[in-house]
Amino acid sequence: MITPIFWLIPIASIVALVFAYYFYRQMMKESEGTPKMAEIAKHVRVGAMSYLKQQYKVVIVVFIILALIFALMAFFNLQNPWVPVAFLTGGFFSGLAGFFGMKTATYASARTANAAQESLNRGLKVAFRSGAVMGLVVVGLALLDISLWYIILTYFVPIVDPITKNIFITTTLLTFGMGASTQALFARVGGGIYTKAADVGADLVGKVESNIPEDDPRNPATIADNVGDNVGDVAGMGADLYESFCGSILASAALGAAAYKVFGAEMQTKAILAPMLIAAVGTILSIIGIFLVRTKENATMKKLLKSLSFGTNISSLLVVIATFIILNALGIYNWIGLSCSVVVGLLVGIVIGQATEYYTSQTYKPTKRIAESGKTGPATVIISGVGTGMLSVAIPVLAVVIGIVFSFLFASGVIEGKSFSSFDITDVTNGLYGIGIAAVGMLSTLGITLATDAYGPIADNAGGNAQMAGLDPEVRKRTDALDSLGNTTAATGKGFAIGSAALTGLALLASYVEEIKIGLERLGQHALNFADGSSIPLAQANFVDFMHYYEVHLMNPKVIVGMFIGSMMVFVFCGLTMEAVGKAAQKMVEEVRRQFREIKGIMTGEGTPDYAKCVEISTKGAQKAMLFPSLLAIIVPILIGVIFGVPGVLGLLIGGLSCGFVMAVFMANSGGAWDNAKKYVEEGAFGGKGSETHKATVVGDTVGDPFKDTSGPSLNILIKLMSMVSIVMAGLTVAFSIF
Repeated sequence: MITPIFWLIPIASIVALVFAYYFYRQMMKESEGTPKMAEIAKHVRVGAMSYLKQQYKVVIVVFIILALIFALMAFFNLQNPWVPVAFLTGGFFSGLAGFFGMKTATYASARTANAAQESLNRGLKVAFRSGAVMGLVVVGLALLDISLWYIILTYFVPIVDPITKNIFITTTLLTFGMGASTQALFARVGGGIYTKAADVGADLVGKVESNIPEDDPRNPATIADNVGDNVGDVAGMGADLYESFCGSILASAALGAAAYKVFGAEMQTKAILAPMLIAAVGTILSIIGIFLVRTKENATMKKLLKSLSFGTNISSLLVVIATFIILNALGIYNWIGLSCSVVVGLLVGIVIGQATEYYTSQTYKPTKRIAESGKTGPATVIISGVGTGMLSVAIPVLAVVIGIVFSFLFASGVIEGKSFSSFDITDVTNGLYGIGIAAVGMLSTLGITLATDAYGPIADNAGGNAQMAGLDPEVRKRTDALDSLGNTTAATGKGFAIGSAALTGLALLASYVEEIKIGLERLGQHALNFADGSSIPLAQANFVDFMHYYEVHLMNPKVIVGMFIGSMMVFVFCGLTMEAVGKAAQKMVEEVRRQFREIKGIMTGEGTPDYAKCVEISTKGAQKAMLFPSLLAIIVPILIGVIFGVPGVLGLLIGGLSCGFVMAVFMANSGGAWDNAKKYVEEGAFGGKGSETHKATVVGDTVGDPFKDTSGPSLNILIKLMSMVSIVMAGLTVAFSIF
């Protein structure tokens, strides 16, 4: 039976979707402005939908093939029969979240530009509440899908033993998470390649070579650039954070099932529901925060940041209070410790957000120094940006390390006065559960966090619309202020996703061990037989026993090989996606130069550029290049499992997690700092627009584009997808490995 408090989860999902629809309808009531503004918005909308349709065709083929593989595994008793369907629904809802968010964004850009004609606050309100549609759709659909699967599996799985049934349910739900991660990676990589190829081509030829403004209608790559903002920074980002949200909840639920089974089925069920309930409460409280965001005319960057931070911080504070109440009402064991773990996750998220803001906002010294380095050319801009990005990893990494330690200690009973010497295996598994709960805490206010992220591309497109429609320069000034703020909030959003990936990755490692246990049971093995002749019944074996059984330690070459390959995967993945952007951008540059050269009257405004050709170049470049790196993330964990077995897979996941987390922070912050250094110069610093310093910072920005919008944000998905694939393929790994 389902406990009554569970119904808060689907109710929260419906509330989120209702408010998303409300904000969408409010946005649609706004005027698109002049016929020219509406026409430009329509071109962008058609291009974005056309690309997304093409991308989904490719992704559907991949999903069908993978679902058939899972069905075959289920036929040979290497996986449970619910897996193929759960996998497909995870991908479907992830794609749906991105689609709804992008559709909203493409309708919102012209309306934001038109609202900015009235005031900065009106522009912020339209853009932010349109971004809130994305935030609420993501969390609403995620909670809805998780709720539906929990209900289906609870009532239709025929397992009689409730403890075993709970573990079966949570490990099946992780497969749904794999579907979300797979779709997210395709969306992030494909969308990232598309948007940055267009952006780099438009900037290098338009700003640097031809000395024309950003989003000038004479630039053939302008429409492709604006389309890219939607397919990469909205649809891709929505799918990305959808899988982050789902991954943290599902990993924690699976850990809860494993950790709390010693307390009986009732307490185990409560541990499964706890992360879902925290996310549900956070969703409702995010809506309150969204209504609190507003600003005054002529607000400075600090005041704009404060406006957004106010809504986010109020939501976070309310979540802290609500967590203690909800976990107490749930009656879960060590509810105070678990509530403290949630608080730790929220605090880690805030620290990462503040550190990101410091290193990427032009309000602070690091970005100003990058802008100043442009006085001596592009090389020093790039050197300064790389250095700033490397330095910026220190605070997020330390924050996550401290978060792991404290969330572990709180959940394992440190508040009861236990010392490390008195810890038993139950305390360790509870501690791991606390780390997963901390990741849920970090993302509990995703509804408003994602709204602050998604509004950035809307403001960026609004600026393009204002420029192409020839609106008053004051309008472009306002949209630029909103866009610049969006760069910082986008970097902050990426920081949350990356930070949660680090915590969720650890939780998934523990979930992998539990899936290994289930895989052995399917093969008919009922005990762990050790080399010294001793054995432990499988039902009684714990995490430490499995580590001994599979010899998972640093002296095992299979573990070390896995760690090296995991670290290598991060660099190979980044290299492939960066090269893809470079190749597509090169074609874009050549096409824009050709049109400037061959189409008469473009520079005087008498000729019309061939916008469609540039859209075609970005689309083809993204479609071709997204497949290999995305499939690599699926194939490598399977191969490592088949060749090196469980020790190799655990090494792979640890190497990928540790290296990928640091690299993702570095790339996101470097890219954000380069972008805002350019904007700082465009506001009049060090010579302003058209100066040599400006051209140098534009070059830095183009280098940073694939850093922050293609490779960097894709890494957190890579980390979790490799873990999810390993979990789903655990049955194959235990059944067969060469070494």
